[in-house]
Amino acid sequence: MASTSDIRNGLCIKYNNDIYKIIEFLHVKPGKGPAFVRTKMKSVTNGKVLDNTFSAGHKLEDVRVETHKFQFLYNDGDFYHFMNNEDYTQIQLIEAALDKPELMKEGQVVTVTINAEDDAPLSVELPASVVLEVTGTEPGVKGNTATNATKPATVETGATVNVPLFINEGDKIKVETEKGTYKERVKE
Repeated sequence: MASTSDIRNGLCIKYNNDIYKIIEFLHVKPGKGPAFVRTKMKSVTNGKVLDNTFSAGHKLEDVRVETHKFQFLYNDGDFYHFMNNEDYTQIQLIEAALDKPELMKEGQVVTVTINAEDDAPLSVELPASVVLEVTGTEPGVKGNTATNATKPATVETGATVNVPLFINEGDKIKVETEKGTYKERVKE
């Protein structure tokens, strides 16, 4: 059993007969009244996001999890297929279990969280940032770097990311996976 003081991002708990992963939390100590923890939880089975408030000291049933490195193989429409880098076993997950599936490219190594009790995969975490090639955008104009203006760009995975005006097709950019935002241009 865990309590509200153990809440952190990535913690998996059993709540309402489902397994939820904490994606955001905030400990609040108001001037008057007891402390509480405001959380945003994502169901690992159907992807539904739930806002919930736990009073201080509330007991939570945590789920023992293990993390393993897997390589993303391919997407066949309904399922995303991954291969364990240690024993080469393959698993498939529905899109709802993934945080940002539009930023994954084939061959990328991700961290898969697995329920230790029944070996069921719960969620997939991407690295903090990924490098992707821009496949489509309006041409950049020299000198457009002084303002913070942005334009939409399509990257190799099919996702759309707002980028600065000086980014052109063929450029490689670093994208922050948590927010899906442009971070910097990568020179190779």
